[in-house]
Amino acid sequence: MTGYDVLAEVYEWLISDAKLPPAEFAASFDDVLKLLPSNAHVLDCSCGTGQLAVGLAGRGMQVVATDASEAMVRRTVELSEEFGASVRAVRANWEELPDHFQDNTFDMVFCVGNSLHHAAGATGRGAALESMSRLLRPGGRLVLTSRTWELVRARGSRLEISDRLVRRNGRDAVVVYRWEIAPHWEKEHHIEIAIAQVDVTGLVLVRSELLSCWPYRYEELEVELHRVGLQTELSTFDLEAENYMVVASKV
Repeated sequence: MTGYDVLAEVYEWLISDAKLPPAEFAASFDDVLKLLPSNAHVLDCSCGTGQLAVGLAGRGMQVVATDASEAMVRRTVELSEEFGASVRAVRANWEELPDHFQDNTFDMVFCVGNSLHHAAGATGRGAALESMSRLLRPGGRLVLTSRTWELVRARGSRLEISDRLVRRNGRDAVVVYRWEIAPHWEKEHHIEIAIAQVDVTGLVLVRSELLSCWPYRYEELEVELHRVGLQTELSTFDLEAENYMVVASKV
């Protein structure tokens, strides 16, 4: 697992304008949220700075948010306090989840924001999916979003510099991604993300973090979900789309 401890302080520059307000982030999942019972128990693992968790809590759900980064958990707590939302935030990586929660606890588990590729290879990814499946009640659903790694790998190693400034809290920044694509799927890849903030005097402050990732093909993910007792109900996978969502229910 990699940390996001540096990027946690500037993570809002990586969230789209549409999903920055917690209510709007939650609304982007309306189609799956309507499947939940009232007062549902929901887990947002790899919660980032808490926009989704806070948005879900604002709808009256009982929400737990977890992340492997202590800094992300702290920011989630701060956001929940800002909005007066009741969110329990816990620092835990995927494999540690069963140490904190009983099996069959949640009606829905979210693993969104392109986070699963940070699990170390097929073994780590399988362990992460197994932990999330264990925590779901029978009939409960895992909601997972992912990059389309088939596209990412086809583009090869590269530098991507945003063509526009992003404004957050009255400050502008340019976001830069540097991709290191390994020659083989199963090898460790790297993404370096840099956020270059421009202050009012024109000075530039750069925060960057090098993150490890292990990509996977969509067909591999389908097999791994089935292996941990999850059956795909919905998939938006498209080889030509940048991202996709999978909703899988616990058998």
